[in-house]
Amino acid sequence: MSVITFKPKQVTKSLLTTIPPRARDVIIGRFGLDENPERKTLESIGNTYGITRERVRQIENFALTSLKKSEAFEKAASAIEELRTILESLGGIMSEEDFLEHISPDKTIQNHITLFLVLSDDFTKHKEDDTFKHRWSVNDEMASEVHAVLHSLHKEFSDSDLIPEKEIIERFLDRMHADPKRKNEHTAKRWLGISKVLGKNTLGDWGVASSPNISARGIRDYAFLVIRRHGSPMHFTEVAKNISQTFGKKAHIATCHNELIKDKRFVLVGRGLYVLSEWGYTGGVVKDVIRHVLEKEGPLTKTQIVEKVMKERYVKENTILVNLQNAKYFKKDKEGKYHTI
Repeated sequence: MSVITFKPKQVTKSLLTTIPPRARDVIIGRFGLDENPERKTLESIGNTYGITRERVRQIENFALTSLKKSEAFEKAASAIEELRTILESLGGIMSEEDFLEHISPDKTIQNHITLFLVLSDDFTKHKEDDTFKHRWSVNDEMASEVHAVLHSLHKEFSDSDLIPEKEIIERFLDRMHADPKRKNEHTAKRWLGISKVLGKNTLGDWGVASSPNISARGIRDYAFLVIRRHGSPMHFTEVAKNISQTFGKKAHIATCHNELIKDKRFVLVGRGLYVLSEWGYTGGVVKDVIRHVLEKEGPLTKTQIVEKVMKERYVKENTILVNLQNAKYFKKDKEGKYHTI
């Protein structure tokens, strides 16, 4: 069901009758208003007419100015107001792609709507840059505040950060001074959708758009997301199975095991069991874990060492005791406490 009550093609047809044929062809080509929704370049249109790109640009600007001043555009005021009201209800500022998709999934209809947005002074187009996507707004104050809040959020994220959608929405809304009626989850998602720097992964968590946590590119990245969501140690066979089920990616068991071993984000804590290093686990074999514990805690008794190492590794107590007897790395003092050498 359409969210608009008017018929864009009919409005456009009335508008285009007010300008000369060549100007009409340029507008149709530049905005993709015929059956082929692909928008033509200045160069391709210029080649058709045997004129320069700059001349095509002049004709386009002339046509747009003429359309704005036409009686037909005045009659289209209700359609423009309807679009304005819709964008206002969606938060006052929105990425071009999301707004047009909200109006209609039909690319040709979207192109007609774009023409109306360009013609109307009610709408402000903000061009895409390194931080934001192409976007439209109908409220300058709201647009400025949304941009400012997004900038502040961008600065807080490192490539390794990954937070639940609910949390980033709460952070966003807490910083907005807008009308409380606007401050809701759906509006916040649309505002976040303006950003090119922040993004959401398949599991619904947010982070830096270019990071592997968001733009997963291989088995290691998918494994990280799977184990992180699981929240506890996983056997590599289960990791491979979950990657296939969650992301629809083929993950061979042996390949998965080999990839996890190579990546510092993962720590092998038992026979085939992996955890994330960000959870505080120490890499290396049992001997290395014992050394890490002693360097961090200072001299400890045999019982204390076993207790702490068991939190780091899923191994038998005897394995820890055997490693502790290695005089090349550890020694016991008169109080029965062990030190590193």
